[in-house]
Amino acid sequence: MPMLQPPIDAEADAAANGGRRPTVVAAPASASPELSDRPRRRRFTAQDKLRILAETDRAAETGGIAAILRREGLYSSALTEWRRLRDAGAFGALVPAKRGPKAIEANPMAAELARVQRDNARLTRRLERAEAIIDLQKKVAELLGIPLAPNGDEP
Repeated sequence: MPMLQPPIDAEADAAANGGRRPTVVAAPASASPELSDRPRRRRFTAQDKLRILAETDRAAETGGIAAILRREGLYSSALTEWRRLRDAGAFGALVPAKRGPKAIEANPMAAELARVQRDNARLTRRLERAEAIIDLQKKVAELLGIPLAPNGDEP
């Protein structure tokens, strides 16, 4: 039978811990409903990228480009990459690409190949059965003393 311990009173607990009282920890504050659960990656359209590039090209005063980058929330490396793509004439490359594994195009001959492989496997099994039957017929003919034609023709 388990022993029940008497309830511990706060003063007795403090005396047992060298005069210290237990620390009370406040419950964590709930998450703000204004914040999203997971941050989303920003995507800029090609028009947005070209607009930002045009603004930075027009920025003449000292710190103008830095102000634009801060306002748009960009790093200078993104601006450099966009300039390189624009100068290379790759306007289509400025369009944001979908992340993740790329879809594999279906090979038009894949279905035909699968069908031919199934037929080959089926015919191989039939050939093995036919050879087993022929071997059995040869053994039966040998046991019964029936001579077989040497070239496989009927006697």
